[in-house]
Amino acid sequence: MSAVQHPSVHRSADAARAWRGAALLSRGFRPFFLGAGVWALIGMALWPAVFSGAIAIPTALSAVDWHAHEMIFGYGAAVVAGFLLTAIPNWTGRLPVAGVPLAALVALWAAGRAAVFVSAAIGRPAAAAIDAGFLVVLAAIVAREVVAGRNWRNLTVATLALALGLANVAFHVEDAREGLADFSIRAALGLFVLLILLIGGRVTPSFTGNWVARMGAGARPAPTGRADGIVLVLSGLALVAWVAASEGVPTGVLALAAGAGNLWRLSRWRGLAARRDPLVLVLHAGYLLAALGFVAAGSSAIWPASVPYAVGVHVWAIGAVGVMTLAMMTRATLGHTGHALAASRTTVLSYLCIVAALAARIAMALAPDAALPLMHVAACAWVLGFAAFLLAYAPMLVRKSGPG
Repeated sequence: MSAVQHPSVHRSADAARAWRGAALLSRGFRPFFLGAGVWALIGMALWPAVFSGAIAIPTALSAVDWHAHEMIFGYGAAVVAGFLLTAIPNWTGRLPVAGVPLAALVALWAAGRAAVFVSAAIGRPAAAAIDAGFLVVLAAIVAREVVAGRNWRNLTVATLALALGLANVAFHVEDAREGLADFSIRAALGLFVLLILLIGGRVTPSFTGNWVARMGAGARPAPTGRADGIVLVLSGLALVAWVAASEGVPTGVLALAAGAGNLWRLSRWRGLAARRDPLVLVLHAGYLLAALGFVAAGSSAIWPASVPYAVGVHVWAIGAVGVMTLAMMTRATLGHTGHALAASRTTVLSYLCIVAALAARIAMALAPDAALPLMHVAACAWVLGFAAFLLAYAPMLVRKSGPG
């Protein structure tokens, strides 16, 4: 997060150190990263049994839509909230959201999870209103802070937060009308990919440059230039095309071009120079998977019989989103709780488990005859990864041990 700090960052750090309440409510990353980890574990542990019909949950959504919604708008949105509520004070120099307001926001997120889970009992309209409220309120808070701090550079991030909230509203409308929410799920996933390209495109070369300079490992990553902006615009166009029509040559060509562009960006950031530091290397891995997601989605759009649609979706959803969010949560937690920026064996295990979950899910798409056992392998790997995350980081998140 330090890659985009405001000159007044020390003021928000001083305010955090002066906090005298519960450590869990001192900064946004604490409750939201903890909640994200718990829900990622619980939601995925339930998924195979829900999908197979072994257990029934009182949701009005189909099993597939419940799974997609809760991984994107449940887990993913919590990570976004934790990141933004912690980064924005550094960007703007304003005081962090803490205490009762933070607790209320966390409660609203948790209420959304419960409402979607029991939506068959309380009705779709009530569930949608409760669930959609969290991202709408979060987007309003982000916009208020960015505008009040005159931090215009990050207005794009505020816009994407609002777009994610609108995608959640669209999900509930589409699912109620059609029984599935294909377009809004793709839209939400596309927004997460854009956030990875935008935020990951800042922090990955920045943290790599810091490591290279500290270790005396040669030249720093190439600076951002106009070509990077062109790649981001091309990526946005490719994602819009994919959301509108996931198959077809135009979508495929745009996606493949965006994938090539992002691979080019990544190649300039000297990832191999920092390969001895897992906290840096995993950022490159997350961005690599975002780029490969374009390649997979583009290939599927042009050759759907050879490359299943689910491959592109899960390279992005499990690979890019899963790996990059875990990378950001582990690094931010260590840094903001005063711990050394060093990955423990448990941390590395958590990263490897998510990669294993991705491999199993891709194998499931390519080998439908073995789909059920591969689903269990993927789910178990994901659950183990987040169990490792919680084992290592939950104590840091709930105890006061540093500036955050």
